[in-house]
Amino acid sequence: MKIHKYKMFDKNIVIDVNSGAIHVVDDVVYDCLDYYETKSKEEIVEILLDKHSKESILEALEEIEYLVKENMLFTEDFYKEIVLNDKSPSYIKAMCLNVAHDCNLKCKYCFASEGSYEGKRSLMSAEVGKKAIDFVIKNSGYRHNIEIDLFGGEPLMNFDAVKEIIEYAKEQEKIHNKNIRFTITTNATLLNDEIMEYIDKNMGNVILSIDGRREVNDNIRIRYDGSGTFDTILPKIKKMVEKRDKNKQYYVRGTFTHENIDFYNDVVFLADQGFNEISIEPVVLEDENPLAIKKEDLPVIFEQYEKIAKELIERKKAGKGFKFYHFNIDINGGPCVYKRVSGCGAGYEYVAVTPEGDIYPCHQFVGKEEFKLGNVFDGRIDEKLSNEFKNAHIYNKPKCMDCWARFYCSGGCQANNYSFNGNIHEPYDLACEMMKKRIECAIAVKVFEEEN
Repeated sequence: MKIHKYKMFDKNIVIDVNSGAIHVVDDVVYDCLDYYETKSKEEIVEILLDKHSKESILEALEEIEYLVKENMLFTEDFYKEIVLNDKSPSYIKAMCLNVAHDCNLKCKYCFASEGSYEGKRSLMSAEVGKKAIDFVIKNSGYRHNIEIDLFGGEPLMNFDAVKEIIEYAKEQEKIHNKNIRFTITTNATLLNDEIMEYIDKNMGNVILSIDGRREVNDNIRIRYDGSGTFDTILPKIKKMVEKRDKNKQYYVRGTFTHENIDFYNDVVFLADQGFNEISIEPVVLEDENPLAIKKEDLPVIFEQYEKIAKELIERKKAGKGFKFYHFNIDINGGPCVYKRVSGCGAGYEYVAVTPEGDIYPCHQFVGKEEFKLGNVFDGRIDEKLSNEFKNAHIYNKPKCMDCWARFYCSGGCQANNYSFNGNIHEPYDLACEMMKKRIECAIAVKVFEEEN
């Protein structure tokens, strides 16, 4: 598939799949595109003459022909041979540091088995954390910038170790001429003035978990006694966000499930609380789980994404815009070719480290022994397994090669692909469908921004 076209918000939008060029076209061009590659001019005129005049059809075909010559429509794939013949070494640029395999909450959808990752509950020692810093610096090669996500469970349950690890990283980045940027993901229950001050000063980004409206959040994000967290975390999240000036990143992040597929209302609720960096993501659970997203939910989910897109446009017009994480795409340049083809880089550019120092392709593979890459105390990773992930790009995923969205979704999440299909090369269909809708909505929003 070389182009994808769709209508949204009274606009005819056309995406050139291989170049990434985006066009807003009139009705005549939009209709002509269906036949441009397979029919002659005369045939196209005959097919469309009942809808458009001959003159307008011929003008539209001239416009399409010009865009084709300028490599902006029906372009060939620039990347395939480059990627398939790439033999260059991989260097790690990001690491998820699971500082706590433990949590003080019992969220109903938790993929990490309430923080334990189906193993024993444990906290990372500062020694393991420092070894992980050494490991990522050693394996980062020429890369100057390194991203480290402090994750759990709930990482603030191990705050003393977090501080010691960060201080060590600050020393080592100077020695090795690296720039290490930290992100922390927290359920916000343990935030206090001291911790907020430290996070604001030392974290490039902070992810604050809340699922939206009180009734939605407190149905899912619960304590061990069954009580909800909303009234505790909302004031703390607001206070944390107030500390972040406009140059400091944060996200309030929620999850929607089968029980709240009207998640547009949660996005609006969070925006109305004053948050301007918002993410509400679909839950990923086995089909038999009552909270799992189902195929029959998709029409409502698609409607929600369109409503969020429209809300973004209206609030932007009113000078009260906010960012929705899944709509953050660059229609002018986009990510580099390898990110477009391979996604997050799990297993070869991005790894996760457990409290015991074991290395996995990402946090969602933790506990699956067949995907263990090594240990930070050895300082090496399994090159064969790492290369398997490196080669799990769109050109080795047959489904992706027929999909217009392949350079935006990059073949989907490898962990989700494995969980649902037993194969990192086979995309998870439900995620694909939601991703395609998000991309369409994101581009529609960007088109509006470019025109205004």
